[in-house]
Amino acid sequence: MGKTSKDKRDIYYRLAKEKGWRARSAYKLLQIDESFNIFKDVTRAVDLCAAPGSWSQVLSSKLYLNRDEEECKQVKIVAVDLDATASKIISHFDGQLAQLVVCDGAPDEITPTTRKLHVETYTEPTIL
Repeated sequence: MGKTSKDKRDIYYRLAKEKGWRARSAYKLLQIDESFNIFKDVTRAVDLCAAPGSWSQVLSSKLYLNRDEEECKQVKIVAVDLDATASKIISHFDGQLAQLVVCDGAPDEITPTTRKLHVETYTEPTIL
């Protein structure tokens, strides 16, 4: 292995590139799921601050896992500028709440609009 800074990156960076994840942060969400089984029976999920997209990749792979072809056709992945379309995202679920909300955004990326999607009874410190 060479001595450039790229070669010295940690194991999760290299694994993410090998496995096709957009960023090493995919492993954070996979480890959370391994510990808490957060994807069990989830059919409606929202990924706030979804750039660079590795958590969206994990959500997509988990929502499709163990589903038949007809169920997979119902899974929708939507990428949007949340501040501009929050009400459309909320109405997308036809009055139902999202079963899972994930956010790997930096604190300065959480806006009043993104807070609308958090379950009202939760406060930021209680969200994983």
